[in-house]
Amino acid sequence: MHRAALILPFLVLVACGPKTESLGRVGGAPPSLVLSTRLLTAEGNSLGEVELLQMAEGVQLIATVKGLPVGQYAMHLHAVGRCVGPDFTSAGPHFNPAGKQHGRDNPMGSHAGDLPNLAVTEKGVGEMNLMLPGLRLADGDAQLLDADGAAVVLHAKADDYRSDPAGNAGTRIACGEVRKTGGATDGA
Repeated sequence: MHRAALILPFLVLVACGPKTESLGRVGGAPPSLVLSTRLLTAEGNSLGEVELLQMAEGVQLIATVKGLPVGQYAMHLHAVGRCVGPDFTSAGPHFNPAGKQHGRDNPMGSHAGDLPNLAVTEKGVGEMNLMLPGLRLADGDAQLLDADGAAVVLHAKADDYRSDPAGNAGTRIACGEVRKTGGATDGA
């Protein structure tokens, strides 16, 4: 009986301990690579963060954006890891190793870097958590992170999912550089 009295409090403490999972990642094998970046405006203000986790089945993308008006905003993975304002054209085109056209609704599309629109709520927060099947960060035939890295770009308008090359998404309002540097990066 004395031994049980000592074990029960220990079990309660273990059950209430902190979780070690990544933001939004649930179950399955751990990622083989985790990279993150901050989405910065041309003025250097942070609009949010994006985390990319290389999993067996693809790349899980987890994004949180704060401080924008209510609405839909296009977000894409771009081919060059360079975010120079004011227009962020330095990030190059969308990541598109197969040479397709833009948009999930385009019969000739879509780019590997095309993502769904990010919905910002009345609270000024937009969140995205999705699996990009077949996409690879740092291995495979068409890896996102080549010698010049990659970027996550947030646009001023929604993506129409059809118009090439960028879905009529408007200007690039924020950008985050993604580069492999030993296991994690912070796009500043």
